[in-house]
Amino acid sequence: MSDNITPLASLSLTHVYYNPNDPLSHLCAFLALVPQALCVVYATLLWSTREAEVLLMFLGQLTCELINFVLKRLIKEERPKHVISTGGKGYGMPSSHAQFAVFWAVALGLFLMVRHRPPRSHIKKGQMQKEKAEGKEEGPALVDVPRRYKEGGLRAVNAHLEAYSHTPWSWAQRAVVSLAAGVVAVLVAWSRIYLGYHTPKQVLAGSAAGAVSAVAWFAVTYMLRETGLLAWGLEFPVARWLRIRDLVVEEDLCQAGWEKWEERRILALSKLKEKNK
Repeated sequence: MSDNITPLASLSLTHVYYNPNDPLSHLCAFLALVPQALCVVYATLLWSTREAEVLLMFLGQLTCELINFVLKRLIKEERPKHVISTGGKGYGMPSSHAQFAVFWAVALGLFLMVRHRPPRSHIKKGQMQKEKAEGKEEGPALVDVPRRYKEGGLRAVNAHLEAYSHTPWSWAQRAVVSLAAGVVAVLVAWSRIYLGYHTPKQVLAGSAAGAVSAVAWFAVTYMLRETGLLAWGLEFPVARWLRIRDLVVEEDLCQAGWEKWEERRILALSKLKEKNK
């Protein structure tokens, strides 16, 4: 065999050093892939929904990454020495993983808690009316499932669960999701310290940069909406060719698609009944 063989190289985008004998280290290696996973989520949502809000959030995420790139080359602070010795590349201040994850968590929380204004109810008939007649303005709750079963068996439970699934997220539910995103961001930031890729100072700096960037980007997108620039941009031929829309702020996209399907299904059933008469 010839000795003139080009040595193989690893793809640094996903190449993470960890201790295989330490379960936490193994978990941290997977947490290091969260930014890549979120980019896949962004691309999937953009392709499937064509939502302007998703596009704006992704552009903000990319801008945050650009800021991190610039900051690292201005500060030029090295990573911990043991990481450099094992092949760690690039500057360490601020942590790009922490900055990426915190931007995503804060931006998502701001959207859910401040910008998103879901309708109070999707269902206006049937089960939802029954719930409101009983004094439950917020609609059906999971805690009522046993009572529904006692009243009408599995059919009543099914109707109750369907009504619950068609109820927009409450403020508390949106707060829980925002908190969960924050927990994920904290875990990603912590994993960089645990794996030794960054010092606590570098991770805290990245987290602060991500949070500030998210708030600043939220202010920018607020101005785009308030000044009409977003609506103006959506009138461009390219935006119309790509079918970019701005619905998710006030609508539930899953519900909107479901209602369209229900209308077509009910219409098809009525035509079938008329045909069979």
